[in-house]
Amino acid sequence: MKKLRFLLGDQLHHKHSWFSSPDKDTLYFMAEMRQETDYTVHHIQKVVAFFADMRNFYQHLKDKGHQVIYYEIDAKENKQDLIENLQQLIDKYEIEKFEYQLPDEYRLNEQLKDFCSNLEIDSEAFDTEHFYTSRTDLAEFYKGKKEMTMEYFYRDMRKKHSILMQNEKNPEGGQWNFDKSNRKKWKGQPEIPHERGFRKDVSNIVKQIEQQEIKTMGSIQEKNFNWPTSRPDCLKVLNYFCENLLVHFGDYQDAMHTEQLYLFHSRLSFAMNSKMLSPQEVIEKVIDTYHENKSDIDISQVEGFVRQILGWREYMRGIYWKEMPGYRRSNKLDNQNKLPDFYWNAETKMNCLNHSIKQSLEEAYAHHIQRLMITGNFALLAQVHPDEVDAWYLGIYIDAIEWVEMPNTRGMSQFADGGIVATKPYVSSGSYINKMSNYCKDCHYNVNKKQGEDACPFNSLYWNFLDEKREHFQDNQRMNMMMSLLNKMNSETLKKHKERAADILKNPNKY
Repeated sequence: MKKLRFLLGDQLHHKHSWFSSPDKDTLYFMAEMRQETDYTVHHIQKVVAFFADMRNFYQHLKDKGHQVIYYEIDAKENKQDLIENLQQLIDKYEIEKFEYQLPDEYRLNEQLKDFCSNLEIDSEAFDTEHFYTSRTDLAEFYKGKKEMTMEYFYRDMRKKHSILMQNEKNPEGGQWNFDKSNRKKWKGQPEIPHERGFRKDVSNIVKQIEQQEIKTMGSIQEKNFNWPTSRPDCLKVLNYFCENLLVHFGDYQDAMHTEQLYLFHSRLSFAMNSKMLSPQEVIEKVIDTYHENKSDIDISQVEGFVRQILGWREYMRGIYWKEMPGYRRSNKLDNQNKLPDFYWNAETKMNCLNHSIKQSLEEAYAHHIQRLMITGNFALLAQVHPDEVDAWYLGIYIDAIEWVEMPNTRGMSQFADGGIVATKPYVSSGSYINKMSNYCKDCHYNVNKKQGEDACPFNSLYWNFLDEKREHFQDNQRMNMMMSLLNKMNSETLKKHKERAADILKNPNKY
């Protein structure tokens, strides 16, 4: 029976059971398509990285003896549309059965489902064999429960998969979570090793993207591309993290610094989200490194990392599949403002935003606290419509694929889902930013000033936001302290905050 098997650009899983042995009657198909480059404006480095990864994976499959058809973005036979491309190949090669791996994006899942329902030949969908959980596990775990919190899911996952466990019931190190140990500010010490980078020439891919007039954002050093684009590259990044960065990862995982792009972060999210690395092998490697170096590496460094992958990553995917398609329209706080222009050019006098956005445009990267407490915090305080915030995050980061980006943006960052993901909105005045970074030291604004032209804009925006959204938070226990401080505030002081905030919201680009 002649089979056509389709693979998406984020399904580059070398160890998938599909590839266990070549079959002359099985044809694999991969394509770079305008459908995927154009549904949002992506960072140039993101498009390049996916194309490079896909081409390397195509070569890997060929080398293993598989039959593979690959369309580059400028191929004459490339229809630039998934369905048209598939139909063309089914007709041409007289395919008798079509198979695909379940997409992780709702949009593509629906497209392939509809396509299969209209096919005159047999079709079958397969698991990607990547995640610890299935799409529906989280929904089943919380069935009948009033509220969802990631912590209980995470503990269940630890027990289920025997990860960092002393025995069946008790966690290694005597506690489940070392979050309180993971909040140190980095002040120049300990020394941060240079990241494990690459110096690839990707100018041929950049040229193809430009010739096709694909709209992108951000910049690229096309002869010096710094991201992993193959499985051997990804393994090098993982090994480098374990050997050089893990020892201090947990302590400084929430820290930010103007002179350090990556601090002790792993930069593995893109490798995992394209499926070149599996979460299982990443976690196993990290835990093995810890067990071999217990005298140097504390469990608090390791647990913080495991929580991000086994906890958050799987949890966010479960939320996405539980709440879609309605989730993409959620806007519980009814925010309507536009995203300021400086999100696209970094031209702002606020040092934290200037640095985080400039870095995002140059590197297609920012770590989770920069995303949550700088760019996300400002967008929420500025009451920007979540559609705008969503599109920006989905486009600008190399690791942003909708299943992980959307619950992190709409849920965790913008509270647009009304508390499905987060129990409170992640908003702060300038004091949190000052506590976790050195951004405020050289800023045009004074973080300690609450009023006046040179006061940090975050301060007035914060109090204005709490006042504007009172009705949403009055019954939220986790907001009691903030709302109590708001209620006690002198009316004249609040009035001044609101006047300044109104000006910032009206003219964000002058700040």
